[in-house]
Amino acid sequence: MTLPVALSGTDVIGQAKTGTGKTLGFGLPLLERVTVPVDVEAGRAKPEQLTDTPQALVVVPTRELCTQVTNDLLTAGKVRNVRVTAIYGGRAYEPQVEALKKGVDVVVGTPGRLLDLAGQKKLDLSHVKALVLDEADEMLDLGFLPDVEKIIQLLPAKRQTMLFSATMPGAVIGLARRYMSQPTHIRATAPDDQGATVANITQRVYRAHSMDKPEMVSRILQADGRGLAMIFCRTKRTAADIADQLAQRGFASGAVHGDLGQGAREQALRAFRNGKVDVLVCTDVAARGIDVEGVTHVINYQSPEDEKTYLHRIGRTGRAGATGTAVTLVDWDDIPRWQLINKALDLKFPDPAETYSTSPHLFEELGIPAGTKGVLPRAERTRAGLDAEELEDLGEPGGRGARSSSRTKADSSRTKSEERPARTPRQRRRTRSGTPLGDETAAPAPTAEETAEEPRTPRRRRRTRAGATETEAAPAVEAVTTTEEPAKPRRRRTRASSTAPKTETEAVAVAVATEVAAEEPAKPRRRRTRVKAAQPEA
Repeated sequence: MTLPVALSGTDVIGQAKTGTGKTLGFGLPLLERVTVPVDVEAGRAKPEQLTDTPQALVVVPTRELCTQVTNDLLTAGKVRNVRVTAIYGGRAYEPQVEALKKGVDVVVGTPGRLLDLAGQKKLDLSHVKALVLDEADEMLDLGFLPDVEKIIQLLPAKRQTMLFSATMPGAVIGLARRYMSQPTHIRATAPDDQGATVANITQRVYRAHSMDKPEMVSRILQADGRGLAMIFCRTKRTAADIADQLAQRGFASGAVHGDLGQGAREQALRAFRNGKVDVLVCTDVAARGIDVEGVTHVINYQSPEDEKTYLHRIGRTGRAGATGTAVTLVDWDDIPRWQLINKALDLKFPDPAETYSTSPHLFEELGIPAGTKGVLPRAERTRAGLDAEELEDLGEPGGRGARSSSRTKADSSRTKSEERPARTPRQRRRTRSGTPLGDETAAPAPTAEETAEEPRTPRRRRRTRAGATETEAAPAVEAVTTTEEPAKPRRRRTRASSTAPKTETEAVAVAVATEVAAEEPAKPRRRRTRVKAAQPEA
C-alpha cells in the first residue's frame, strides 16, 4: 500500500503492526530517489546530479535499530551499489568521519550523533532529498523530539518526508502537521485481524511472585518447540541479574541494556542472530524494530509501562506470518498497571490467575514436559554461548563505553598486564647520617672499646635571660665543677619590700600613724536592721 504513494514523491505517514515490513516500505522508495553512477551509465540521470554528500536520511531512536536498518538497506541496494552508512553513538568518531569523507548516499543514524557531526561540519545535509522518521513515537518517549526538529531545520525545505511507526500518539501527528506537506496517512491491517495485537501470537498472562519468577522462566524456556527466546525487563539491573542467573542454570544467555558498552551490546545481538545464544535478556532498548528470525517465545519478566511497549515487546515474535508465544508475568504490585494495558488493548486477561513454578496449568498451557526442573540438563547444553562470539573493539568514547561488563573488564585488564613488561621492585637502602650502611667506602662504626675509652660528655643546657642575644656567637664553656665557691643565693623581691618607705620622712609618718591608730578605741560596728513594725497602743 505504501510503495505506489511513496514512489511518486508524496509525503507519507505509515502505520502498521510490528513485523509487517515497514523497513522496506520506506527503504525501497528511498533507494529509488538516490542518484548513483549506475543511473548515469544507464542514461537515467545526468553526471552533474552525482554528489558525495548524503541524498537520503533515516532517523531511528536506538543503536540496535540503526544497525539493522543499515543492513537491510545495504542488502536492498546491493545491485545498484548504493552507499549506506550508519551513524550512531557508542563508537569511535574517526571511522564514521572517514566514511562521510569518502562519500555516502544514504545515512542512517540516531539523533544525538547526527547533530554532533552536523555541528562539527563533518555531515552535510544540504542535499537530502528524502527524510524518514522510523519509530517516531519512541523518539518522542525518549525525549528526542527537540533534536529531531533541529535536524529537520538543517534539511532543504523541498524534500519528501515519510514517517513510520506502529503507534501514532498525538504529539507525533502534531510533528507531521508542522513539517510535512499534505501527507497521505496509510494504515495497513489485515481483513481478518481485529484488535491491536497480531492474531498469530498466543498470549498468556500469569500473576507471579517476584521470588519465584526465575524458576518459572527456567521451566518456560524448556517448553516443547521452543526456539530463540527474548526476555524483557523494565530495569537494567534486573536484566543483568536475570542473564547471570540463567547462565548459572545452564542456559546460553546474553544481555542487552544501557549499562553495557556498545561492543558488548552488539556482541550479544550477533551471538543471538547466529544461534550461539538462544536466550536474550534485554530492556526496552531492544523492543523496537529488532527482527531476528526464529524467535518463538517472548517473556515479559516485568510488566511493561504502557500498552505501546507491550505491543512492541510481543511483536518480536510472530513476525512475517510466523507463529509465536508471548508470556507476561505480572507481580502483585503491577496488577493496576496491567489492568490499564488490558483495557486499552481490549485483551481477555483482566484478572490473571495466580501461578507458581509448580502450577499444573503452567505446564499444560505452555507445553512444558512433566517433571521439568529449573536447571537445564547437561545433555541439552549444546549452544556455544556468548564467549564464542568475538567482542569487537569499537573504540568507544567517554566513560559510558568503559562500563561494559565485568567479564570484558577482566579480559582487557588481563591483556594489558600480559603486554606490559614486568616492573622491577624499588630497592630501598638504609643509611645513617647520609652514609649507606652497606657501603664499603664508608667509615667503620666505632667499636665497644673505643666507646668505653672516650666517654661522651653530657650536653649541658644553659638558661639565659629573656632579651639575651647572640647566643650562637658565645664561646663554648667547658663544664667545670666548682666546689670552692658556693653559689650565691637568688634574691627574691617580695611585696613588702616593694612597698617599704624609701626615705626617713616617710618612715616617721608611717610610725606616727600606727601609734595613733593603736590609741584610739575601736568604734562599735553599726548594724543596720529593718524598721520595726508599729505596735498598737495599750
